[in-house]
Amino acid sequence: MTDRILPAIALRLLSVVFFALMNAAIKLAGHWGAGVVEILFFRQFGAALLVTALIGAGPGLRTVATGRLRAHVLRAIVGLSAMAMSFNGLVALPLAEATTIGFTVPIFATILGAAVLREPTGRWRWGAVTVGFVGVLIVAWPGLAAGGGHFPLRGAAFALAGAFGTACVTILLRRMGRTEGALTIVFWFSVLSLVPLSILYLPNARAHGPAVWMALAAVGLLGGCAQVAMTNSLRLGPVAVVVPMDYSSLLWATLLGWLAFDMLPGAATWIGAPVIIASGLVIVWRETVRRRQETLAAGEIA
Repeated sequence: MTDRILPAIALRLLSVVFFALMNAAIKLAGHWGAGVVEILFFRQFGAALLVTALIGAGPGLRTVATGRLRAHVLRAIVGLSAMAMSFNGLVALPLAEATTIGFTVPIFATILGAAVLREPTGRWRWGAVTVGFVGVLIVAWPGLAAGGGHFPLRGAAFALAGAFGTACVTILLRRMGRTEGALTIVFWFSVLSLVPLSILYLPNARAHGPAVWMALAAVGLLGGCAQVAMTNSLRLGPVAVVVPMDYSSLLWATLLGWLAFDMLPGAATWIGAPVIIASGLVIVWRETVRRRQETLAAGEIA
């Protein structure tokens, strides 16, 4: 496994770049007049094309056959809802602030893991959850104090709802991963979500200028590439090693926000982001410790 750590980290960092570029394309598409439903449709359409091509050229489409269609349908409903919330947050908020709020996913996942999966959660992780939400309040404080402006509270609410939904998906994937392969999960999510999105988008499709179509195409292509890179990073390396790489997305979000929208994070974001990131790293560290203890206990019993 050791000789696969560096490729795993490289793929995760690559997925971060792809996701950051996708987020910038989402914001540009929204800024130029595309609706969130349109953006969602092209995000999933591009991902479906890419993943289908990869499976067809590799293991073959027969490998995506599943006996757990209901689980995939549920994952598609929850995942699509989370994506819709996150995209609304991206359109409404500056890139860096939306990215920072997205870092609360491990915090919500810890709460859900304890409530739904009955995972043991000690004082370290509950402390990290508390500190993480303090970080969110710090980032949102300018909006709370001024009632919006540079940091719209409606956008923050969408971003938090998206992070919560993504954490719900994490819980679902923990269960589905016992029987379903990564490409199978990505394939069914992309294809199934196109059903409601087609119903909502196609009857109301609008004409756009070339710039908007290029942005929408970029959303689909970059999103598909990011998903494949992220999935393979988890196949090559342990979660505790690859997940912390996601926090580098704040650097890309800050750079792209400055280059594309001439916006830099406010002082509150620079203070709150390290607090949220630190809480997430503590949660990842405690998860590593817990799994190591479970492995040792299982070895002793055997």
